[in-house]
Amino acid sequence: MSTITDSMNTISSLEEMADGNTIIHRLHPMVKLIITMLYLVLVISFNPYNITGLMVFAFYPVILMALAEIPYKPLLKRLLVALPFSFFAGLSNIIFNQQLALMIGPMPISYGVLSFISIMVKTIFTVMAVMILIATTSLPKISYQLLSIKVPKIIVEQIMLTYRYISVLLEQVSNMYTAYILRAPAAKGIKMKDMGVFVGQLLLKSFDRAESIYVAMKCRGYDGNYLYAKPSPIQKGDWLFLVLASGILCLMRFFDLSLFIGSFL
Repeated sequence: MSTITDSMNTISSLEEMADGNTIIHRLHPMVKLIITMLYLVLVISFNPYNITGLMVFAFYPVILMALAEIPYKPLLKRLLVALPFSFFAGLSNIIFNQQLALMIGPMPISYGVLSFISIMVKTIFTVMAVMILIATTSLPKISYQLLSIKVPKIIVEQIMLTYRYISVLLEQVSNMYTAYILRAPAAKGIKMKDMGVFVGQLLLKSFDRAESIYVAMKCRGYDGNYLYAKPSPIQKGDWLFLVLASGILCLMRFFDLSLFIGSFL
């Protein structure tokens, strides 16, 4: 129950953070979207065994969170949701790729271990970058910019609707869980034998709730198209930030700054 409540509170906190007034919040949404996409591409493109070069990209989320005055705790809690998937995906590399890569003292390090660490680090960096974008830019503004770069409208609307109504689904799960606990006060959670029925009922209730919401939207004039407020044009300061940030990110990717920094240490 507390997990469901925490998820709902996290979604609300991200929406509240997007209303901030810091230098990052005031940047044009298109600039933040382009920089985030560039960051994702550069991080993912790294060689899976180049850990030292990849670690330089940690500066991006740290600096942006400081400039945007974003608290670490809500973002780290959301980050923990993605880590198990990457953990099990990278675990197979340790098992199947045991070729020796290097020695750290008496400890042998295989290429599988390096690729496992690379997957985990890339997951942390990319998820944090996306969460920073959401925490500094409202979803309607992001959706409008996605449409501007010709992302299919159906995909943008699915993202918008999913994000907007995920809290409705969580509320339904919370109500069903409360009803279950009231009928089984000694249970510490949903029993495995009841899990199938619980999920089935949630699916049926979700279909019914979705139909009710759709009818309500149609009654209020929804015709399949969202109306977005057009943002102000990109200013000179936004262009300057875009050029500087893009240049620094490309420099971090194509030049091994870790060796350059290490030469001074």
